[in-house]
Parts: sequence; C-alpha cells; structure tokens
Amino acid sequence: MNFKSREEILEYQNKKLRCCVEYASKNSRFFKNILKNFDLTPDDIKSIEDLQKLPFTTKNDLRDNYPFGLTAVPMDEIVRFHASSGTTGKSTVVYYTRNDLDTWSDLMARVLSTTGLTKKDSMQIIYNYGFFTGGFGFHYGAERLGISVIPTGSGNTKKQIEIMRDFGTTSFTSTPSYAIHLGETAEEMSIIPEKDLKLKIGVFGGEPWGEGMRQRIEELFHINAYDNYGLSELCGPGVAVECTEKEGLHVWEDYFIMEVIDPKTGELVGEGERGELVFTPLWKEAMPIFRYRTRDISRVFKEKCNCGLHFRKIERLHGRSDDMLIIRGVNIFPSQIEEVILENPIFKGHYSIIVERKESLDTLTIEIEVTKDLFTGNLKDLIELKEKVEEKLNNVLLVKANVRLVEEGAIPRSQGKAQRVIDKRNIGGIK
Repeated sequence: MNFKSREEILEYQNKKLRCCVEYASKNSRFFKNILKNFDLTPDDIKSIEDLQKLPFTTKNDLRDNYPFGLTAVPMDEIVRFHASSGTTGKSTVVYYTRNDLDTWSDLMARVLSTTGLTKKDSMQIIYNYGFFTGGFGFHYGAERLGISVIPTGSGNTKKQIEIMRDFGTTSFTSTPSYAIHLGETAEEMSIIPEKDLKLKIGVFGGEPWGEGMRQRIEELFHINAYDNYGLSELCGPGVAVECTEKEGLHVWEDYFIMEVIDPKTGELVGEGERGELVFTPLWKEAMPIFRYRTRDISRVFKEKCNCGLHFRKIERLHGRSDDMLIIRGVNIFPSQIEEVILENPIFKGHYSIIVERKESLDTLTIEIEVTKDLFTGNLKDLIELKEKVEEKLNNVLLVKANVRLVEEGAIPRSQGKAQRVIDKRNIGGIK
C-alpha cells in the first residue's frame, strides 16, 4: 500500500491489530491462555496503545512450547518449518502457511528493491539453506522481484569468487564478517573487482556491524553495502532495510508494529531514546505472536527520510541486551569496540574480545589482526600502534582494555556469524 502520512499508517496498524487479535483468540491456544491469564478479551485490544495490556513474548516462550505449541492452524496447512540451532537449549521453531511464505517473499522483494536491485540483476546467496532463515528469505524475495538467483550457499570461499566472476554476479548477500573474508580472498586470487567482477550491491545481516565494516566491504568489492534486519521468530530477514540514503533502516510498519522499551523495566522509552526493539507482526497465520522481545538494542529516528518513505527508521543495531558485557560494573557492547578498531584503516576487521577473571577482577583483552609486514616490522611502530588503540578504547569504554596485536590469519574466519566474544568467566567458555 502507498501511505501518504504517519496517520494513515497508524490507522492501518490499528485495523490490522484488531484482526490479528481476533484471529489469534480463536485459533491460537497459546494466545487464548494469555487472554485468560490476564483477564482480557479480544475487545480489550483495539489500538496500539492497548498492546501494553499484553505481556511480552520471549524466546523462552518458544522454547517452552517446542515444537508445535504456538500453532494456530492445522498441521496439514503448515508448509515450512525453520528453527534455531538450539546451542543454548531447545530450538525455537517457527512455521509458515502458504500465505505466510507469500507475504515473506513480498517483504524480501521490497527489501531488495529498496536497495536499488531490479529484475535486471543477479544475486549470489551465500547463506546456509538449512533451518536458518536467511538463505530461503533472500532466495524467494529475489525470485519474487525477478532477480536471477545464484544459490551457492555458504562455504567454499574461492569457488564463491570464481562464480561471481564467471556468472557476472551483480549482487550478493552474506554475513558482513564473511563478506570481508570473501573480499580478502579475492585479493589473494589477484581478482580486481572493478575489472573482473560486475558486482554493484551487497545486502548484509545476521550480526551487528558498523560503519567501519561497511567501508571495508565497499572498499574490497567497490559496491554499495546495505544493512538488512530481521529475525526468525518474526519471519527471518525482511523486517527492515536501509534505503539508498544509508541513514537508518526503514521498518515495514504495514506488517510490523514496533515498540522500544527499557530492557530492564520493560517500560516504553521516550521518543528517540535507545532501547530494546519489540515487534508485533500483523500478518502471520501459522504462528501469530504479540510483543516479541528481540533483545536487539536500537532507537527510532524522528526525522523523515529524504527517500520519501513514510515508514520510520531505526538506527543500525547497537548490540543485543544479552550480548552486553559487564566489566567491573561498566556496560560494554562489542559494537563499541568494533567502531574504535575500524576507525584505523590499518585494521581490516578481524578481532576477538576475550574476558577473563583474575584474582576476582574482570580483565578485557582485545586481539586485533595486523598485516604480516607490520607484525614482523619495526617493534617500536607496533608498540606505538598498540598504545594508541588502548588509549582510545579506554576513553570510549571507561574501563581498561588490553590490546594484543596478532599476525594476519591468527583469528579464525567464519562462514556465518562471526564469534567475536570469548567469555572465559562462564562455564563452556564461549558467550
């Protein structure tokens, strides 16, 4: 739909919300129990303001109802399942009807169109095609828009570059950390992007990434790199995307009601304040959910975008509330560390954050890769670089950070989401 004002969007959201509540109250056992437990009826939820009468839905709700406790349709109407890896407990399972898949495809087509892609383009999809939603989301969205799909999946890095060259790929999608690895591999293969490749656009997501990583990717491939946001509990990718202005991500508010809350109190924050994103999808048949807590930290921009869209924008993710590190009483997000590191063009985006406890005190060590020439060069230059980064980190984080410069290739590469934090204070080691 073409909305001409915020008022039209809000009126549409209220109408759709009432339909969703009525539908879920008749078809979802999970939602029926919520209404009963909170002494509510569908008539009590008539507008966005009334949403606060409902409790939040969390990842634990999905785990507690594993695998099919949130269904709102007969099993023979479910045509697709996706699930999380379940590395920290039971998997969170999501399900789709045919209409759900059609809507998801439309959302992803809108995402890709917003970045400037058209049916004249091709897209190489470098995501896993298993339970993870990313590969299928981009695949069906690209096909819906008429883009030629090159479904390479993840891994086999050199082959990915060869296919980009041989197929004349004009766009690709992957995690941003893997995009950097792809670009560095292309350099090793003596691939010159502006000569050997036809790439022009990359759409990335699956992990928080900052302007430094964007600049690095754009420098490696000579493309425009765009951020895309989503999560499997809502649909997968396709909740929000950057337009060509690259100043925040437009949320598709005709499909999602968005709230921003204080992650500690659960109360709504003030306009423009940073907090945790909460979404209510307005279209899901198989699995209607309300007020889903994403744990993702962002804020809503008040300014209207020059691109002309009336959908509000969120800033690129500041981090996740459950990824936040507390070091000696100070709250630290990995994204803050990344921003400092990538301010210096010497660093190429490969780093690890190591947290340990020594004699009852927490210590923070940042391992950062430097090129082989620099690592084996003048020791004085290396020490000066280390001290300069430590000083900047300490000023930004307000806690002492020890920097350890390591040789290029020392930090493991990932074909999916980069694992930045190694928290040795916890049993099992990896946070």
